[in-house]
Amino acid sequence: MEKLALIREYFTPIQPSIKDINSITYTERTPSLLLSNYIHCFWQLKTEKTLANPFNYRVVSDGCIDVFFDLSNTEDNFVMGFCKGFKEFAIGTEFNYIGIRFYPSIFPSLFKTSAKEISNSDIPLTQIEKGFSSFISSIKSNHLDNAIAQIETYLIQLVQASKASIDLRFFNAFLKILEAKGNIETENQLDTGLSPRQLRRLFNYYIGTTPKSFSLVVRFQYVLNELLRSKDFNSSIFLDAGFYDQAHFIKNFSQFYGISPMKVFL
Repeated sequence: MEKLALIREYFTPIQPSIKDINSITYTERTPSLLLSNYIHCFWQLKTEKTLANPFNYRVVSDGCIDVFFDLSNTEDNFVMGFCKGFKEFAIGTEFNYIGIRFYPSIFPSLFKTSAKEISNSDIPLTQIEKGFSSFISSIKSNHLDNAIAQIETYLIQLVQASKASIDLRFFNAFLKILEAKGNIETENQLDTGLSPRQLRRLFNYYIGTTPKSFSLVVRFQYVLNELLRSKDFNSSIFLDAGFYDQAHFIKNFSQFYGISPMKVFL
């Protein structure tokens, strides 16, 4: 589906980098061209040595669905759905997590499963997609690039064999939200020929939430991108994005990120 390239054009999901923490690295890898419309990145969160205390990892809202596992125990693999707010996990003192960050709407399309089933949660992948879970369990490698190569081979074959399709009425509304950077009135600016109830049903299937909730995350991610690029928290970026005032922006940002923007950017 050629239109899938528009997701990558309009949307760049960001997770916070690991800063000022010794012995932990976070790395992202761009997928091969054949998967670039389906996957935003592969990622690795890894300890370089055993930590003195368990590490709490914060995941911010990005609208995506991630599959992840520890390379030291690939039989335990998980999928994390759309999140309406940040999530924080205590993940131990030694780990080597690998993740696959699927663009919004892609995972349900490829694996024929409703995103609503995994919304706001992380669950064993075998409960959702036994074939993919079984494949990940078979990966035997301690090296990121080798593991990615195996996963890409599997997913490219899946994409090429798949007859995956996305409801165009949903996709047109989805693209309007991305084009508007989330700054859109979803009740009256998504003219798709569908009733609000029908559109919510499709968004719940492909995204895992309502059009309004998704647009709020898209807006947050747009502002996060712009602030990281400009390094200027005092700019009017949040006003341009449709926030009423700074207080409204700070409350929204904290919901999706877990801490206030001042602590992130100042």
